[in-house]
Parts: sequence; C-alpha cells; structure tokens
Amino acid sequence: MDDEYLTVSQVNAYINKMLKSDVNLRNIYIRGEISNYKTYPSGHSYFTLKDEKSQIPAVMFKGRKHGLKFKPENGMKVIIKGKIEVYERDGKYQLYANSMTEDGIGDLHIAFEQLKKKLAGEGLFDSAHKKEIPKYPQKIGVVTARTGAAIRDIITTIKRRYPYCEVLVFSTLVQGDMAAPQIVRQIRHAQQYDIDTLIVGRGGGSIEDLWPFNEEIVAREIYACEIPVISAVGHEIDYTISDFVADKRAPTPTGAAVIAVPDINEVKYKVSQLNQRINKSINDRLIQNKEKIDNISQKQIFKNPESIYEIKEMHLDNLIGKLNVTSKNIISENRNKLIKIESRSVLRNPEEVTKAKREQFLRNVDKLKILDPLLTLKRGYSIVKIDDKVISSAKDVKSGDELNIEFDDGTINTKVI
Repeated sequence: MDDEYLTVSQVNAYINKMLKSDVNLRNIYIRGEISNYKTYPSGHSYFTLKDEKSQIPAVMFKGRKHGLKFKPENGMKVIIKGKIEVYERDGKYQLYANSMTEDGIGDLHIAFEQLKKKLAGEGLFDSAHKKEIPKYPQKIGVVTARTGAAIRDIITTIKRRYPYCEVLVFSTLVQGDMAAPQIVRQIRHAQQYDIDTLIVGRGGGSIEDLWPFNEEIVAREIYACEIPVISAVGHEIDYTISDFVADKRAPTPTGAAVIAVPDINEVKYKVSQLNQRINKSINDRLIQNKEKIDNISQKQIFKNPESIYEIKEMHLDNLIGKLNVTSKNIISENRNKLIKIESRSVLRNPEEVTKAKREQFLRNVDKLKILDPLLTLKRGYSIVKIDDKVISSAKDVKSGDELNIEFDDGTINTKVI
C-alpha cells in the first residue's frame, strides 16, 4: 500500500525531470523587468523577473556573470537566455539565467527619473532650502507604519542614544495605492504638535514597495513641511524622491534616529570637558588676579601711603617758591617801566609838549591851504569838467561837448560850438 504513495521529494524530482526534458524550457529567451535584485557573499544573484501581469523568480550564478557588460539594477528591462527548472528543496520553479542583455529601463524608473528632473528644475532639491536638524531635540515625530522593524529600530535607537527625547508616532500605510495620501495627511497632522524633527520613512523592499515615497504629492508635502524632515526609506542603496526633497537623508531608519538625536554619552563627555575648561579658566583668572593684587600690594605707595602726600607737598612748595619769585620779578619790571615813563619830559612839562604840537599842527594847516583848489578859485581861476572829468588841455575838447565850468561862487553849463 505504501508503494502507491510518493514522497514530496519524489514529486519535485519528477516535475523537475519533466521540465528538463522539455526542449522549449531548456533553452529559453525571456524578456522582463528586474526587481528585488540581491547579490550574496557567494557572488550569486537572486531577483524577480516580471512584466505587467506576472513574475518569475530567477537566479544567476557567479560563473555566469563574467560576461555581463553592465551592472543589473532594479527597474532594468532585460532579455535573459536560460532555462526553467524546479528548485527541488522549495518545490518551486525558477529561471536559471545563463546570459543577460539590457533591454531598457522599467516604467517605474522612467517615472522616477521624470519626476526627479521636474522637481529639480523647480528648485525643490536646492541646498538653500534645507533646514538645520536640531542638535538637542525634545520631541521627535515619526511618520511610518506603527508595526514593523522600522519603527522599533527608530524608537530603540533614540531611547538608547538620548532618553530625554519624546517620540510621537504618526501611523500610516507605507506601501500600496492608498499609502501616499495617508503619508501626506500624517505629515500635516504632525505639524500641529510641538515637534523639533520629523522622520518620514519605512524599511526596505522592492521598488514597488517603496513607490509611495516617489509620489509627487509626498515630495511636495515634505518640501513644504515647516519641521525639519529626515527621510529614511529602505536600505542604504535605495534612493527615493523623498530623499532628495528632505532636509536630510538617512541610509536606514536606524540611521535616521542616529542623525535625529545626539549620543547622551558624548553629550555628557562634552559637558564634562566644558566644565573642566570653565573651572580651569576660573582658576587661572583667580591666580592671575591674585598675582596682580600681590604685585600692587608690594608697591611703595601701599607700604607708605603718606609718601603720596609728601611728594605732592614737595611739588606744591616748589610751585609756591616759583610763584613768589616770578611775582617779585614782574613787580620789579613794572616798577622800572613806571619810573622810565615818569622821567619823560611830557610828564614833567606837558604844556611845552602841547605848545610844540599845536605849532606843528598850524604849520601843516597852512600847507594844506596852499594846496586847496577852492582858494585857487577865489583868486579868479575856474575848473572845466566833462562828465566830472577835469579838462586840462584844449585838445581834450571837441565841438558839441557839454562843459561844466566851476567858479568860486557857482557852476555853469555850456556847449562847445
């Protein structure tokens, strides 16, 4: 009876044998888009080949990759030559790739590059718009799925590094058609709280899984967010549009937590170092001031303060002595000047001086009278003028000139014929 039953291994082996015997499947050419491409330490690469309606798991062993002229990446459209066989251990058929040629870029990657170029042209990626991430936050918001490794890693890392910081989780879908609108709503909702930094992201996955973070509405909401945003989507090799518009990109959700908060041990060490520097600075200043006080206290003025007044008194006595001498000299000089003045004849016989001055004055008056033109007129002479200009020669007069003739007792006007 037991001979009628087959084991699972026998069934898988039988199916595999059937596939291997199919000529069409032993040497097959298949076109599709690469997704979930991973290379393991062994050098073998595992990925999914898909089109719009279906997908098939595939593997390309290390030895088959030497002839590749490009590096396979998620989203690439390729043409693969290989065979279809069953992987008996798991009971699933898969494509074993013998060669691979590039056949263009997948639709999602085309959409990614188009949106990236558009937003870059609008300046949404410019560093001038990036906000600084606070060094010592009190409250951090996280927009991601409430369950999963991403949120656990973020919370654990923050609590370990900086336990003084509060974490608020704004739960949302992170994949699927409804994820992008929810992410946008939660980013807006988070801004109603007093949050220092906002982390937006999720764990790793295929390009399809990460696609909500490549949506334009999510990118523009991150750009418009008033809170500094750290993008933490996927693994280190994954890049999304959200990474470019965010104020800071983290390679992983754990990396975002490291960026968002300082290490408390480093903070304590810095505080300790600052405290030591402050204490040293204070002690150095105290020592310097004590030395200054000691130096000042050793000065003669503090040992014998009366010396200040003694020196000043000496200066005062010296000045008083100079003042007395100077005053006496001035008085003596002025007395001599007064004696000289008193000895002058004008003071001894002022009438004789006045008489001589009067006689000199009268002589000068007589001289002026001789030169006075009015006296000349009185003797019968006259002065002829043309326009107030004195005419001294007949040559200066011509027919038609009007003359002003001035006599002692008046003036007449006449015209030359």
